[in-house]
Amino acid sequence: MIPPADMLLFATVVREESFTRAALKLGITKQTVSERIRQLEERLGVRLLERTTRRLRVTGAGVTYSERCAAIAALIDEANSEVQQGMADPTGLIRVSSPVLYGRRFLTPVISKYLDRYPQAQVELVLADRRPHLIEEGLDVAIHIGPLLDSSLVARKLGESSVHFVASPRYLSRYGVPDARDLRSARCIGFSAFETWMAEGVKTRIDPVLTVNDLELACEAAIAGVGIALVPDILCRDALRDGRLKVLFGPKPAMLRPIHVVYPSRTNLPPKVRLFVDAVATLAAPTPPKARGRKRR
Repeated sequence: MIPPADMLLFATVVREESFTRAALKLGITKQTVSERIRQLEERLGVRLLERTTRRLRVTGAGVTYSERCAAIAALIDEANSEVQQGMADPTGLIRVSSPVLYGRRFLTPVISKYLDRYPQAQVELVLADRRPHLIEEGLDVAIHIGPLLDSSLVARKLGESSVHFVASPRYLSRYGVPDARDLRSARCIGFSAFETWMAEGVKTRIDPVLTVNDLELACEAAIAGVGIALVPDILCRDALRDGRLKVLFGPKPAMLRPIHVVYPSRTNLPPKVRLFVDAVATLAAPTPPKARGRKRR
């Protein structure tokens, strides 16, 4: 078994590009560093470093191994930091971005409880229906709905948002219950002049009779009988429960969109960010669709 301390030692040697500087960093002798690296290579059966009198060169295997060792070192630093900071209450401003609907529906109680528990903290909430650039915009945390596009961010999944095709009983009584293949000629509420919907495996380009730029407006228009809308469960669940809207094309959601809370890095994560992410994960996940409206017998 390879001692973890030797893996961390190797990562330090690669980072410092010198046995001498690594020895000074770790407070041991250069000879000790050299001997432990030699023993590590013997245990692995792989040459990690090419040594000359003037410099070190990391082999191909050494590059791959050093990346793994550096990742382990970062996790150890994070664990130590969490222990050291665990008892510290968060202070200062945390900047949070969220899609408009999610922020309105779920983040108010999260922020309220967070500020009540940590009175030295401050929160700036930015609501915007776009993907922000966290580092460039000085954001600490963001809520992402849909596929994750930036692999450099740390992501914690909160749940999934189901999206349904819905229409009002008034609309259905006037125009009939449509088949998925009828969407092309149906009266639809969309978000652009031309868009494509997928229902029951049938892809259809629609020409909306009403185009809006707000999900809540789309839902209200559907309730009013304007047409068929494609809206998230978190927005239309009350109208579905009391009968103002009906789900079309079967009970399954038209799509499921993952919801994540994301932040730039695990390393040296400030308590204000870690505790806010924990609060969001505990309080702000939407109710799963399967838990909705099921009667007990």
